[in-house]
Amino acid sequence: MLDVRRLRLLSDLERLGTIAAVAAVHSYTPSAVSQQLAALEREAGVALLRRSGRRVEFTGAGRVLVRRAATVFAALEETTAALAAVREGPAGTVRIGAFPTAVRTVLPAALVALGRDHPALELSVSELDPVAVPRALSDRRLDVGLLHDYDVVPAVIDPAVESVPLLEEAVHVAVAADAPFDTFADTREVDWILAGPGTLCHEVALRVTRNAGFAPRARHHVDDFDAVLALVAAGQGVALVPELATATLPDGVRLLDAPTRRRTRIGYRRGASDHPAVAAVVGSLQEAVR
Repeated sequence: MLDVRRLRLLSDLERLGTIAAVAAVHSYTPSAVSQQLAALEREAGVALLRRSGRRVEFTGAGRVLVRRAATVFAALEETTAALAAVREGPAGTVRIGAFPTAVRTVLPAALVALGRDHPALELSVSELDPVAVPRALSDRRLDVGLLHDYDVVPAVIDPAVESVPLLEEAVHVAVAADAPFDTFADTREVDWILAGPGTLCHEVALRVTRNAGFAPRARHHVDDFDAVLALVAAGQGVALVPELATATLPDGVRLLDAPTRRRTRIGYRRGASDHPAVAAVVGSLQEAVR
């Protein structure tokens, strides 16, 4: 019989790419991970990996096993959820990951409702970029996480993660109140405040402007939307901001329509949707948005 813990190491290797990365996630040594994977091969009775220089590659059997592993992990989550449902109500620790604007606007009301309705829950919130949420869920560092994408940059589906819609919002171009233009197309000749390279927000700005036929003239790179809006008010450039970030708009800033929308979803490990604690958090987040 295959050892589930070793199967998870194999799955993580496919996801992370190197034995060293798998070892870091699990607080093992690379040698220990290699030994566990060798033991899994003996259990399977077939080679799962082959060496290619300093790297390892999956054999055909290894790729078949990794694909099947997702079904095994989902079944384990479903079983855990079924056992938890036998208890009287949602209980235990739930680790929630959310991006900063959601932490400020959506989570407070949800946390208050959860504390009132489900006092046996122990809630822990971490600020996290949505791009990092799928990995944090797979690594079991999170139980629930907020994901988002834009119509110009659709989400990449992670087979280990399930999700349900939370909200869809407009995206605006924040400009100085006295800026001498009124449309998105007018921003082609002005300075831009972009998010840091490698972030989803940075890629969205590049895609939206490219679709409009120009490249943004980047002057500043800032990730925090409050700081971005302060710079816009100071005449330092224009920037894309989602609707959630405009709840408290500083003086000296006005908003123009941008040709994209942002969609936020609530993610959790595949098979965990019926877990009482996960379902309670999902319900409270959706109610907070309503």
